Amino acid sequence: MSRILGICAALAIVSGCGGARSSGAVAAIPAGAVEHRGSSSGAEVVLYSFAAASDGGNPATQLVLDRHGDLYGTTVIGGAYACGTVFRLAPHKKTPWMETALHSFGCYTDGKNPYDGITFDAHGNAYGTTVDGGTGSCPSSGCGIVYELSKKAETVLHDFTAGRDGFGPGGPIVLAAGGDLYGTTPDGGVSSQGTIFQVSRSNGKSTERVIHAFDGTKDGGTGSLGALLSDAKGDLYGVAETGGPHGAGTVYELSPQPTKRWRFTRLYAFKGQPDAASPYGGLIADATGNLYGTTYYGGRYGEGAVFELRSIGGRRYRERVVYSFQGGTDGSNPTSTLAFDASGDLYGTTSTGGGSCSCGTLFDIDPASASETVLHSFGTGSDGAYPYYGVTRDSNGHVFGTTAAGGSFGQGTVYEWTP
Repeated sequence: MSRILGICAALAIVSGCGGARSSGAVAAIPAGAVEHRGSSSGAEVVLYSFAAASDGGNPATQLVLDRHGDLYGTTVIGGAYACGTVFRLAPHKKTPWMETALHSFGCYTDGKNPYDGITFDAHGNAYGTTVDGGTGSCPSSGCGIVYELSKKAETVLHDFTAGRDGFGPGGPIVLAAGGDLYGTTPDGGVSSQGTIFQVSRSNGKSTERVIHAFDGTKDGGTGSLGALLSDAKGDLYGVAETGGPHGAGTVYELSPQPTKRWRFTRLYAFKGQPDAASPYGGLIADATGNLYGTTYYGGRYGEGAVFELRSIGGRRYRERVVYSFQGGTDGSNPTSTLAFDASGDLYGTTSTGGGSCSCGTLFDIDPASASETVLHSFGTGSDGAYPYYGVTRDSNGHVFGTTAAGGSFGQGTVYEWTP
């Protein structure tokens, strides 16, 4: 079983740059000194409930919002062959919105079980990964693929082999300025600790190469559920879930070199409680280059944390725990990538905690005051349950996301939270 599927089984599943932030100093707040501000008066509405039929099921995905207001993502199961879909959800005056399965994975050479959505290029082509499928020899029916989905057809860009190239990619694809694709695998590689890979395309052919293979020690181990973060210089930033000097994961930077090699720099090694530990989601950056993310464990109470890496020049950063989840109504164990609002507040989800069923929360954190507001607690009626992946905001402040379970049919939802 892949690392991604193992996490989902354990959690009861049947996961940019932006934000206006002041460049001034943020007041020092001791690690673990947190404030829970209570609940928001905003409203959550289920836009669509999956049935795990031709429409798909278990939308373990972050959503992409286009200029028409359509939402795009992936489902792990369902579709024409029960092996997952790429879907579009179009706005409708009344709920449910109109769902279309744009592609159904066929389970074998064309991929099986896509996680964490798609990435579009300027021409409207979509790119993503599947955890299983392909022709590789892995116990779970293939080792996964990288795919391109055009209006005409799906193309397999790389078929993982479980060798040095890695296997089981369960995170999104990053499309760099030069047209190359980047992603991570949680398994495989020369040390069997996962990889960071590049897929290049030329003259109708695609080539994959590993730009870093984790060894599980100082650099960390296993690629994250979230996307890599790419800056204007082409540097890549990401997190490793395990490994590092303290065994609690790392934050790293990869920089391209003139020799076509990449320089790996560990920016921070998590120490574990009361520090953050085990980052699953990706990173986001504010306008001054400070990095933010979530961890599944650690924090003052061991229930997960939101962290900041503040840039102090060059490749040096100072880490602080912005918020420590307490495991009650405020939520616990976040696996999501965060999102900024216009004022620099951080929006995200927790995989557990919240209401009576501990089905997760949608939250807002002010990084300056380290205070949290629960915007919604999942698990009430058919509103959805277990929002493992991050959220997407539109220009009006509406928040869109998915839950891996719950809804009218118990197969997951797409929801909107309105301030």
